[in-house]
Amino acid sequence: MAAVTAAQRPDLLEQARAELGVDPFERIGEGTHLAQPALSRQIKLLEHELRAELFTRNGRGMVLTEAGRLLLARTAGIVRQIDQIRDDIQSSGGPPSGRVVLGLVPTVSCVISARLARRTVELYPGISLCIVESYSGHLIEWLHRGQMDMAVIYGPSADLHLSVQGLGRDRIVAVGPRGCGLAKKKQVDINWLLRQRLVLPSHSHGLRTLIEHAAAKKKVKLDVQIEADSFRVLTSLVEEGLGYALLPPSSVRAEVADGRLEIAAISKPAPMRELTIASPIDHPGSTAITLVTGLLRQEVNACREEGLWDIQLG
Repeated sequence: MAAVTAAQRPDLLEQARAELGVDPFERIGEGTHLAQPALSRQIKLLEHELRAELFTRNGRGMVLTEAGRLLLARTAGIVRQIDQIRDDIQSSGGPPSGRVVLGLVPTVSCVISARLARRTVELYPGISLCIVESYSGHLIEWLHRGQMDMAVIYGPSADLHLSVQGLGRDRIVAVGPRGCGLAKKKQVDINWLLRQRLVLPSHSHGLRTLIEHAAAKKKVKLDVQIEADSFRVLTSLVEEGLGYALLPPSSVRAEVADGRLEIAAISKPAPMRELTIASPIDHPGSTAITLVTGLLRQEVNACREEGLWDIQLG
């Protein structure tokens, strides 16, 4: 069997990852431009050079081997960088192009996603923007794997082993169901709030860490019976009266306007969340990433000026 040449390796890595079919941001086979039999032959060539099987085949499909999982983990960043080199070379002689995978925490996504997507389409039609909404823990993991170009996550940014830029600081308010009395109070004490039944995301996420830190300073044990790692589920649980939440007011603006939720400011010292733009340390970035980052900052500033987001810009 012929060996795989150095020139073929980048393409085969991309084809192998598509064949393995576990990349959350790509459909199986997308971008390979090969029919299934030809792709299978190419994968066999790569397995021959690596002297290892990448997956086992059975009647139900394919299952990753240990070697396949290792290949997938180690090549995600490499393939993304190869794609970005190609995009930058093509952009140097014409309009900017390329794919940008942007992660956003839910409370930021609900404010900025549609605006950012619209501006990207209007100004840079050659740029393909993929927005992935998830909590900080998942976004950080995908950044480390090289599957994501950048993400807006909760700080502090120390010990994340990521390249970070400050975005701003966001205030946190008490959020409760209709009729709970928060709207009449307008302000609540942090000690009172932390002693109420709360609905929070699980321990791996930045908002939970922020709230637990505030509770530890007050020596309060949190009462959390229900956790939700979906922002929409979390707010619906609060609407059902299953507990209070602590969220930025911009993230529940529509629900408050509709009378489904009530909010109240938290008396000083109120918790604040630090927002940062994070990217992989070994990720040189691309023209498309730089342009989308600039648009992101512009839209955050526009939301602040329009009164849609009470963020203190960094």
